[in-house]
Amino acid sequence: MKILFVHQNFPGQFPHLAPALAARGHQVLALTDARNERPSPVRVVKYASPAPVPGGHPLGRAYSDMAQRGWQAARAARALRDRHGYSPDLILGHSGWGETLFLREIWPDAKLLVYAELMYRTRGQDVGFDPEIAPDSDQARIRTVARSAHLIQGLVQADAGLTPTRYQADSFPPELRAKLTVIHDGIDTARVRPDPAATLTLPDGQLLRAGDEVLSYVSRSLEPYRGFHMLMRALPRVLAERPHAQAVLIGAEGTSYGGKPRDAASWKQKLLAELGDRLPADRVHFLGRVAYADYLSLLQLARVHCYLTYPFVLSWSLTEAMAAGAQIVASDTEPVRELIRDGEQGRLVPFHDREALESALIRALSGDPEAARLGTAARQAILDGYDLHRHSLPRQIAWVEGFG
Repeated sequence: MKILFVHQNFPGQFPHLAPALAARGHQVLALTDARNERPSPVRVVKYASPAPVPGGHPLGRAYSDMAQRGWQAARAARALRDRHGYSPDLILGHSGWGETLFLREIWPDAKLLVYAELMYRTRGQDVGFDPEIAPDSDQARIRTVARSAHLIQGLVQADAGLTPTRYQADSFPPELRAKLTVIHDGIDTARVRPDPAATLTLPDGQLLRAGDEVLSYVSRSLEPYRGFHMLMRALPRVLAERPHAQAVLIGAEGTSYGGKPRDAASWKQKLLAELGDRLPADRVHFLGRVAYADYLSLLQLARVHCYLTYPFVLSWSLTEAMAAGAQIVASDTEPVRELIRDGEQGRLVPFHDREALESALIRALSGDPEAARLGTAARQAILDGYDLHRHSLPRQIAWVEGFG
């Protein structure tokens, strides 16, 4: 088949699937944003980056921006068709940014598949979950409805959709779930595995080793959606009771999902100002974004990995920490419960219960006698259902080829 991947940050969720399909003899091409400079495992064609669309009602801005990106993708697709005679048999694109919205009109005979990551919901998900940060309101729910339009349209137009977890599939309306197949992106457990010899050199020159009293936290951005504020407020007590512990945090200072604080440049700056000298600055290390090898070393050497999240998209970092055999302390929220049962693959605490989080982290750092069992069980859970080469990739390939 001629297969076209569409993703503004390609390879995105497809770094393994796209080259695997090419290796099986399919003609694979990817369509991506002109500003995307990530290395690609397959040949890439780029569309013009969409410009912001001025004016219009604020509630229509999200759809307008997505439609603009969809229009640019469609223009590039039309050029492929008209100038180069290209006509894919199958299109697989991420529906989150509008790129697939108009491709059906360019290639009406192609099968259109979408990666349906999450449907925004007005209740039972992130909206209203954390009143301190974003109080529940009619206005918040109305904005959520407005920014969901392109997601619904994308899945309605598609022949089928792929989603990584059952929780994320269930975020979509019941009448659309029948189109969805749940297959996780997959974890390369041969690469992401326990390493008792793991080390990491911090920017100040300090060398951390497996076995040291290290607490790890990873998020694309340091923000409330991933519980950054809850962890920061727990650190003063945790580090006071564990005077040799080090906290190492990976993540950019901006935001990926929620808004910025009104009274500070970033959530990091806000929390640092709030906590002041209660936080021992010499034992809290902010690494920003790091190379993958350093990120993996941190997961492998940490005595405990803290993962907190709103009811939202599940992070790769949790599944990779589990694959690395880390002892996990995580929020007792629905996406986490799909992988971890309290006391079996890790410890779960209520998202908003700071004292419970503090106690769980102190217990883990103190040398919990259950740590090895929990870490082994966490890795086994990934091996049993999320392993890239044994489970995810073969199922993804079969799913795509089933439309040939």
